This record gives sequence, C-alpha cells and structure tokens, in this order.
Amino acid sequence: MKRWSYIFKEIVSYVLMIVVVFGVVKLTNTYIAAQVKVDGRSMDYSLQDGQRLIVSKFSEPERFDIVVVPAPEDPERLYVKRLVGMPGDELLFIGDRLIINGVETVEPYLAQKQGETVGNFTRDFTLVEATGSVVVPEGMIFVLGDNRQNSLDSRDFGFLPLDDVFGVAKFSVWPFSTFGKLPDYDLDGTGHIQEH
Repeated sequence: MKRWSYIFKEIVSYVLMIVVVFGVVKLTNTYIAAQVKVDGRSMDYSLQDGQRLIVSKFSEPERFDIVVVPAPEDPERLYVKRLVGMPGDELLFIGDRLIINGVETVEPYLAQKQGETVGNFTRDFTLVEATGSVVVPEGMIFVLGDNRQNSLDSRDFGFLPLDDVFGVAKFSVWPFSTFGKLPDYDLDGTGHIQEH
C-alpha cells in the first residue's frame, strides 16, 4: 500500500511541475517576452527572412527600435519594422536623407543594403504625402522596413497605434550565426544615430 501511495505522490508531483512550468511559459509569452520569426525580406540586412527574435513586451518603444506590430490588414499577422516616427515628429525624405523635426539624420543600419542601390534607396516623400498629416499624431507611430525598396510599411498603410506594439525586438536566437543582442540606436544632437 505504501508503494502505491508513493507512486501516486510522484505522479501528482510531476503533473504539478508540468502545470507550473506551462503556466510560467504562458505568463512569460503573454506579459514579458515572446519569440517571433521574421517573415520576408523587408528588414534586409538588419534582419533576415526566417530569423528568430526575442521581443520584450514591457519595453517602451523608442525611435529606431525594431518593433513587432500587428499587420493593419490582418491583426493576426505580425510585421517586424523599424520605428522611425514618434508622436509629435515631423519627418520627410529628400534625396535619400531622413529629416526628423528639421534635423538631417544618418541611418547607419541601412548602409550595406543602401550601398547596393543605384539612385535613391528611399523614395522621396513627406509625411503629408504618405499619411495626410503634418506630424505623427499623439498615440501613433510611423514605421519603415530597412529594405526601403521592398517593404510594406507606414508609407503604404499609414500610422499605427503605439499601444498596439506587440513588443520591441531585443535578441536574435536563430540562426546561431546571428545569436546575440540586437543593436540599440539613439539620435544624438547632431543628427547622427549612434549605436550603443
């Protein structure tokens, strides 16, 4: 009888352990972090098709972060894009130059792909032309793919709600050659984006 009691306790203990582990994984995926797979080439060469990323769900999205957002035409689908315009920003592209709030900004994450292009890598546009608005409205963001000639982004579908950001990409976990923390970029006072 003691043997059956011991076996029963072991089974219950394993079941409880599985339930706890499943619960922790579920809570982590829902509130803390999740894994997403890059689908397509719109972020070449910063990211590659099939690359797997860990996104933070509690990080506040900032300008130049790689963010994961619901696709406007199908909220079940996720897009991976670069956050270029924050609420209140005025931005435009002229002659392959990003100008944010009147300051010309150099985008280092575009250098490799841009070097393969003859002519403008990013077609000229103003925020008004792309969205009908002079500035990014409160509570909204403007996103672009790093592969500017092959990206469906805010130039096509307009602003996205900041609150709808699924997460901020922080780490690459696959393929192993890309394993590690993704670069963080910040705009300095001279219009240069610094990696830190």
